[in-house]
Amino acid sequence: MSTGEQKLIRGLGLKEATALNMIDMVGVGPFITIPLIIGAMGGPHAMLGWIFGALLALCDGLVWAQLGAAMPQAGGTYVFLREAYGPRGWGRLLSFLFIWQMLFRAPLSMASGLIGFADYADYLLPGLSAADGGRTLEHRLLAAGVGLFIIFLLYRRITTIGRISLYLFVVVFGTIAWIIFGGLTHFNAAAVLDFPAGAFDFWQFAFWAGLGNAMLIALYDYLGYQNVCYLGAEIREPERVIPRAIIISILGIAAIYLVMNLGLISVIPWREAMESKYIVSVFMERLYGPTAGAVVTALILVAAFASVWSLMLGYSRIPYAAALDGGFFRFFSRVHPEHHFPHVSLLAVGGVTVAFSLLFKLRDVIVSLMAIRILIEFVAQAVAIFVLTRRGMKFPFRMWLYPLPALAAIGMWLGLFLATGKTFILIGLGVLALGVVVYLLRARTLREFPFAPPSIE
Repeated sequence: MSTGEQKLIRGLGLKEATALNMIDMVGVGPFITIPLIIGAMGGPHAMLGWIFGALLALCDGLVWAQLGAAMPQAGGTYVFLREAYGPRGWGRLLSFLFIWQMLFRAPLSMASGLIGFADYADYLLPGLSAADGGRTLEHRLLAAGVGLFIIFLLYRRITTIGRISLYLFVVVFGTIAWIIFGGLTHFNAAAVLDFPAGAFDFWQFAFWAGLGNAMLIALYDYLGYQNVCYLGAEIREPERVIPRAIIISILGIAAIYLVMNLGLISVIPWREAMESKYIVSVFMERLYGPTAGAVVTALILVAAFASVWSLMLGYSRIPYAAALDGGFFRFFSRVHPEHHFPHVSLLAVGGVTVAFSLLFKLRDVIVSLMAIRILIEFVAQAVAIFVLTRRGMKFPFRMWLYPLPALAAIGMWLGLFLATGKTFILIGLGVLALGVVVYLLRARTLREFPFAPPSIE
């Protein structure tokens, strides 16, 4: 363990780790993407997107659990790729590419939460969004201002953050419980079973294309279960806590999403739901009146805030871990002298996030960040399981039914990468190609792999 890692405090137990994961997974995502998922498949059978998305999340979560329990250090994937493929060989390149793509997709991920926050705030403050659905200056400033406030709150000791995460957990899941209660007490099975003609025509390309798009959006809502691995150096009993936090998070969120979606489309017919900008607010307004719609909107804003909070906490540890290892700029390894957290990394990641929240639209942010992160963070990492197993590594936690979950995760992630479409495939490959060029230029200057002298190799 490095000196820098020894400065971090193992202050997060199972409750705090699970809470951080789950508020990260929920955020504002499902509240703004439910209409998109219904529209992707054109009917209530869009529930298949949530179901298969949960299956992929569980398979991939088992990969994260096995690696995270074995290597509980700050940085998550950076550490896994480095150790699996060799810190002086291909692991040097792949871990660098992970940090490189993280510079794009981590701020994009958090910016999506900030933009979603401002989008939903338009329900309470009409006029934030332009008449054509575009972003006004006020919309952009609100998103950026919330991001700056989150940076301010995270600029403190990790044990205090753990307590705050539990308070946010209560607010987020209290809101979801209210939504689910409303759906169950007004459940209409006929609306849920109102399938359009040809809904299950498995021989049509449109069915599989729709399912791929629905899964892609659903995965955006499920992701966050890996957040505990980024905080590995700050988790108590990581061999036990990390796998349990991941599995509990995925199973719990999958059940919540499925029940919540069934309740929503049983009250709001799917043809109307797929066109609704504020589906949950409309849902509550229809059941309990305008005041309830306004209250649930305010609570959803808290959920969006909590998600960005959790993401920024985890992502800020990744450049820090890479800098400690010498794979990134050294000043990112600085730890606050009094509160013992990586303050330079936090300010850098948070600052780029705020900038992105001022510039982009929500849909493009979501698809871009998925296309950028799939090949390195998920596919190469799942392959690392087999590499490390072949090298004889002993894992304190081993995935169920090994190796089937890892193989399934690799296949499904590759399929979803293709489902992003030509434009976003090119964006994802372009970011990686540029990263390879930057790495080679840097490696040549520093005489690292593949330019290292034979004695260093």
